[in-house]
Amino acid sequence: MGGILLFDGVCSLCNHLVDFVMKRDKEKYFQFASLQSEKGQSLLKEYQLEVDLNTMVVIENDKAYVKSDAVLKVAPKLTGGWFILGAGKWVPRLIRHKLYDVVAANRYRLFGKKTTCRLPTEEERSRFLT
Repeated sequence: MGGILLFDGVCSLCNHLVDFVMKRDKEKYFQFASLQSEKGQSLLKEYQLEVDLNTMVVIENDKAYVKSDAVLKVAPKLTGGWFILGAGKWVPRLIRHKLYDVVAANRYRLFGKKTTCRLPTEEERSRFLT
């Protein structure tokens, strides 16, 4: 089984991230769910996570990762040299998470916000959890 990526469904940056990952995840390792969805909320409860919409979550091997730790779980699975972002693991978590928090806190202002959650296309539906 692969990983699950939970994202803010109304965040334009987050939706672009999902598109980015789907395009480069040739093995179709990741499945997706918005944090606002029933499935997203169910997974947050299952993994006992009390996170807000500012946090991306990756669930892999029955463990949940948040913020920059989640990003570090995604990068190695992507084609096109994105594995190099895995070098970020050498940056102290406190610094990585602070940088993540700055982007997350400003993402709506910088990238916009949708009025509804992202709806997958027909070909993407199999990768979205419901």
